[in-house]
Formats: sequence, structure tokens, C-alpha cells
Amino acid sequence: MAVARFRSVVIDCPDPLALAEFYAAVLGGTPEAQAEDWVVLRAPGVPRLAFNREPDFRPPAWPREGDNAQQFHLDLDAGPTWAEVDAAERRVLALGARLLRREQDPEDDFRVYADPAGHPFCLCRIPADAP
Repeated sequence: MAVARFRSVVIDCPDPLALAEFYAAVLGGTPEAQAEDWVVLRAPGVPRLAFNREPDFRPPAWPREGDNAQQFHLDLDAGPTWAEVDAAERRVLALGARLLRREQDPEDDFRVYADPAGHPFCLCRIPADAP
């Protein structure tokens, strides 16, 4: 029997509302300010995302460097074709993301970006029949 139920992924950042609005534009949903330093995004088909103000926030380095290791990243399904990934890439870049890495190996099925606060996330090419 489980000890607890999953509640949310909490992302520290300097501006919770701005980052929640970025992810709302990427994933859908509407940010809900719960407090000045706490914003929740409930988007269709994804776990609840919460954004917490961290005044001394330092974005993780990518790739990992020294003691500033990546803590987590989000993998986002951009569709089964590279054309869909290309279209998603244009949209996230227009929303303020930064490209960190394009595929280097022909076997790679993802590209790595940083959100406006510097957290890495991936746009993945996921075949339609993938589990």
C-alpha cells in the first residue's frame, strides 16, 4: 500500500507568475495565484505544477557543472514527427525558452531547452505507438 498520493511538482524560480504563464502557454491551463510567492498551474493531462518564489534562485547549469547539478527536468511530448518537434521548438523559443542542445546522435529523440528561469526541459519526439 502506498504511503502517500502524488500532489505536485514544485518549481523554484524568481517570478512564479511569469514562469507559470510560460508553462501555461506551452502546456495549456490557467495559472492560479495562491499567494504572492506561490502559483499553481493545472493543465490538461499533466500533474499539477506549482511555482514557488525563491529570491536567491540560481538556475541549474546545463550540462552539469560542479556543485550546480541539474535537479530535475520535464520531458514534453512534442509529437511523433520531427516536423512537429520543429513547430513546437519555434513556439517555445518565441515564448522565451533558450535552446541548450539539439540532437547530436541520430538515435536521440529529444532537444533540450531552458525555460525563462533557466530550468532545463526537453521537447521529445514520441512515436504514436509508444507507451
